[in-house]
Amino acid sequence: MPRIKQDLTDTHRTMQVVNHIRALIENGTLRPGDKIPPEREFARSLNISRASLRTGIGYLAAMGVMKVRHGVGTFVADGPAEFGKASFSLMGVLHGFQSWQMFEVRLILESNLAALAAERATEEHHTALAEEVAEIFASIDSPADFLIHDVLFHRILSQASGNPILGALMETITSALYDKRRKTVERSTDLRESAEMHRMIYRAIRARNPLEARKLMEQHLRMAQAAQGLERSAARKPAKTASRSTAPHAELDSARSDDQRPLARADQELPSCPPAQ
Repeated sequence: MPRIKQDLTDTHRTMQVVNHIRALIENGTLRPGDKIPPEREFARSLNISRASLRTGIGYLAAMGVMKVRHGVGTFVADGPAEFGKASFSLMGVLHGFQSWQMFEVRLILESNLAALAAERATEEHHTALAEEVAEIFASIDSPADFLIHDVLFHRILSQASGNPILGALMETITSALYDKRRKTVERSTDLRESAEMHRMIYRAIRARNPLEARKLMEQHLRMAQAAQGLERSAARKPAKTASRSTAPHAELDSARSDDQRPLARADQELPSCPPAQ
């Protein structure tokens, strides 16, 4: 029960930041491209900790409302903010969506999105992807920041596919995944390897090589699935050392059964993406 109470408190503080920034955007105080106040000042004005403010800002960045520039500051993203989407996370709780099912969806969608992006991306998309790759490498020592730029990279890639319907589907899934992943990302141990995969995907897209982009995205998602399974396994470890020592492999096997089920399916041939228009 205390853990549930803490989660509710964290969610309340996150939404406090979200609602405050939304109000500032709606009343015109903050406009696209504006830089938000310094972290210490902003946290004091909301009467919350800087850690809570960062969580709220991270949530907004993952939604595409804010843009975090490493070493520069946080800005309101260009373009309209979207706050009216149905909660995919809530649907997942109600219907029991499993992690392996989410990765199976990502494998089907994102591998083909990467191939489409290699065919259709503009120079503007290439520039935006390159910027996020740079931010990803700059954030290797800060898992929370790394996650934000990871999510933004995948968002830009879906936009570069040139298909707004596929982009909207990925947007829904990405928002739900971010909300879940941010709770375990501090336990990640493979960030440099993940950063390298993002750079390789970007290079394949820039080189307009759809087959290579698809292959690398599949590889990236399989690696991410395995790594995130270990993160969740670590989060589920019991507090008592004795309990940990009695069945050290049981938890890992449990994580694998949930998180790695689609890896066998992933080897099946994926449907080819439509030709560029």
